[in-house]
Amino acid sequence: MKKWTTRGLIFSALFAGVMIALSFFKIYLPFSAVPITLQTLAVMLAGAILGARYGTLAVLIVIGLAAAGFPVLGGSGGMAVLVGPTAGYILSWPFAAFLIGLCAERTQQNKYTFPKLLTANFLFGALLVYPGGVWWLAHSTGMDSLTKALTAGMWPFIPGDLIKAVLCAGVVTAVRQVYPMERILNSDNGGWAEGEHPPLSR
Repeated sequence: MKKWTTRGLIFSALFAGVMIALSFFKIYLPFSAVPITLQTLAVMLAGAILGARYGTLAVLIVIGLAAAGFPVLGGSGGMAVLVGPTAGYILSWPFAAFLIGLCAERTQQNKYTFPKLLTANFLFGALLVYPGGVWWLAHSTGMDSLTKALTAGMWPFIPGDLIKAVLCAGVVTAVRQVYPMERILNSDNGGWAEGEHPPLSR
């Protein structure tokens, strides 16, 4: 098993901060207890840039701070947030970051990088999150039909999540040109990982 690196841990903490910052961007919908936020974009970015371990760690740091009572989820914190209407989404984020990270680690830098990352981001960063999120939303608010739950917790969010997936894939594809994932995963110094060289321009 590859060792944890100091740089990787620092990046995890950094992305946890990014996730906290983006959580303050909220758009409330009149018919739903679930706001539109940029937190899912942060989850996608964490997994796609940091890989499975460090991306998951970044998300777990935020959830851990929230559980400890720190207002890191859009100004809210405490166990009440982690059992509230949006808890199903929040608790799905580590799995999303982990699976996106696994896909990102196996994606080579070539002309197919963008579509592969886009697919992983949307599949795991959005579609994977909806089942648990919608189910818990319906359970916690007492909704009596699947149609109501989907209207309140999924359908309005699909276009935005697709945009986030596209944006994340574009950002990560560009970042990889100058800062490949290997520098985060395999090296504990300022240089390139052993056997790695700066990527050639394409």
